[in-house]
Amino acid sequence: MATDPRQIVALLTARDATVATAESLTGGRLAASLTSVPGASACVTGGVVAYATHVKVDVLGVPADLVAEHGVVSGECAAAMATGVRDLLGTTYAMATTGVAGPDQQEGHPAGHVWVAVAGPDGVETRLLTLTGDRSAVQEATCRHALSVLAGMLTREEPALG
Repeated sequence: MATDPRQIVALLTARDATVATAESLTGGRLAASLTSVPGASACVTGGVVAYATHVKVDVLGVPADLVAEHGVVSGECAAAMATGVRDLLGTTYAMATTGVAGPDQQEGHPAGHVWVAVAGPDGVETRLLTLTGDRSAVQEATCRHALSVLAGMLTREEPALG
């Protein structure tokens, strides 16, 4: 799947679709990768860096009981973050990242334990990633995977020809 932000921007622009980001462990890198592309303003609406749990809950609307039950390093939290930022910013699609960039564990999960989620008109997809490398490598790989999930969703939703 496409992980090049230029391809993602082109796909979104061709569909007249918009995207937002909700980022925890990537700290804005996912939005920065998209906005580095000339013309990204046609499809990138904005993003929320929700590094702290209270931002996930208070700004993105992640239910506190979901966090209490599953933690912030979970597919459930990633899905709620993606849906929350999609609703908040009124976009067609939204991507979310949450997990452990390292070097320390969080919620009993090791560095490299990451969840990405993409919310779109037809639902939410989540992916659990097990990544290796230092903090920067985990963040970069997370961004690539999030873009890949979005590209897959966009490709599957491609209108039929004829």
